[in-house]
Amino acid sequence: MSDENSPPAAPAPRRVDPPLAADERTMLTSYLDRQRATVHLKCAGLASELSGAAPLPTSPLMTAGGLVSHLRWVEAFWFEVVMLNQADRAPYSLEDPDAEFRVGAELPLTGLLDDYAAQCARSREITSRLELGASARRSRPQPTLRWVLLHMIEETARHNGHLDVLRELADGVTGQ
Repeated sequence: MSDENSPPAAPAPRRVDPPLAADERTMLTSYLDRQRATVHLKCAGLASELSGAAPLPTSPLMTAGGLVSHLRWVEAFWFEVVMLNQADRAPYSLEDPDAEFRVGAELPLTGLLDDYAAQCARSREITSRLELGASARRSRPQPTLRWVLLHMIEETARHNGHLDVLRELADGVTGQ
């Protein structure tokens, strides 16, 4: 059930099984795209008023909206900031390292998912221009694009597990 006052969300990316045999780049990007699409799947139909709910008393920042916001900014950090040495535009800071979680709990989920999809498209574009062995332009030690892709698969998959639990607690919806 979506909020009637929210603008319609962009269509969710289609979740596709990664190929069983392919080159390394295709395997890495396919697995990451599957995890990115799963974020949208876990949030599909979640009412806006539930996306900011924090049902775990020991984790008051753990909300569906907060996780989507976090994943959006994690994408920006690793691909734009670390790999390209661009300015970090994220809402977090040394004084408030969890700001993206707080902001995400207050914003409409459809907008957060649209921003996440746009950021993922930007990350895909950056990835397409770099070799897997390309070193980060910022950060010490310098990870390679290969490492960043693997890290993003792990990060996104872990938070999909969190989204799965939050969704079930919010409205009982379960899924793969």
